Amino acid sequence: MSKKSFISIAAAAAVAMGVVGVSGSADAAEKRVKWKMHSAWGAAVPHLGSSGVRFSKVIKRLSGGDFTMKFFEPGALIPGNEGFDATSKGSVEAAWTTAGYDVGKYPALAFFTAVPFGPSMGEYFAWKKFGGGDDIQKRIYAKHGITQMDCFAIGPETSGWFKEEIKDLKQLRGMKMRFFGLGARVMQKIGVSTQLLAGGDIFPALEKGVIDATEFSMPAMDIKYGFYQIAKNNYFPGWHQQTSVSQLLVNKAKFDGLSDQRQAMIETACGDSIVNTFAETEYVNPFAMVEMGEKYGVKTHRWTDEQLGVFEKSWNEVIAEDSAKDPLFKEVNDSYASFRKSYKKWGDAQSLNATYLK
Repeated sequence: MSKKSFISIAAAAAVAMGVVGVSGSADAAEKRVKWKMHSAWGAAVPHLGSSGVRFSKVIKRLSGGDFTMKFFEPGALIPGNEGFDATSKGSVEAAWTTAGYDVGKYPALAFFTAVPFGPSMGEYFAWKKFGGGDDIQKRIYAKHGITQMDCFAIGPETSGWFKEEIKDLKQLRGMKMRFFGLGARVMQKIGVSTQLLAGGDIFPALEKGVIDATEFSMPAMDIKYGFYQIAKNNYFPGWHQQTSVSQLLVNKAKFDGLSDQRQAMIETACGDSIVNTFAETEYVNPFAMVEMGEKYGVKTHRWTDEQLGVFEKSWNEVIAEDSAKDPLFKEVNDSYASFRKSYKKWGDAQSLNATYLK
């Protein structure tokens, strides 16, 4: 082979390798997926926001950095509670939020975050995953081009911050109070005027007198929002939210466009987040509750059995009234109530008192 021929062949090979290199780079770029994930809660909010940040990191880790779901603070892309519309339209690929914020679309969706006088985490997820709850929830969101999946869960909440001690439920009549989900319907039945405010809007509303009282979540979160600075009386138990489940909403077309492996990454990261977040809340909140009292002078109260009976009676009235006027609400409640009835024998057989020692 002549020197000239060798040079020509070498040059051709170099060009070919260059084309392969460019093509390889293009293929790699196509494989990288970058999504925007709106959050209803700020990254600094324990459990609710921080779990979203952690979820994003888990997705990046599982994919080796080829698939990212960047966490965006509420308001950075859209207002805090507007994840439903944004994911439906494809304005964002995903939203870290909760079904209870979507009750303006379908009141029955509140069932999928928390239920007054509801079950433990085990019973609740048994209904959702295997008892038909998830089937209904996913069907509702799918009608709007959204893929829904449970992605985190928290333990029992407190049931209110009040400026004065509540000795009689008659004191609640005419009160303006921030309240969430189905519990708000119960409070309305006993004469409270309720509003659903995002976490960051609650303190200024309390401070300015727009609302007289509030519930939000649990001690570790409520401390961050500073409610104790205005309302020193914190009430338990969280009869309205014994277990709270929240979700990831994903634009369906975007989700369907992912590989099966990447879909599995999201599903796996959600399962991990549910366990981690619930365990975290159960660990940190006993300490946060002590801190509220010792450091901030919060007075902890427990509703009497008689008062809890009033709340429960009102909840039963809400079920009857809302089921009569809303077929979807009735469908969800019927599914939920039927499962709880089936579960009761097992649940009662396994129940234990706090102690049996005298």
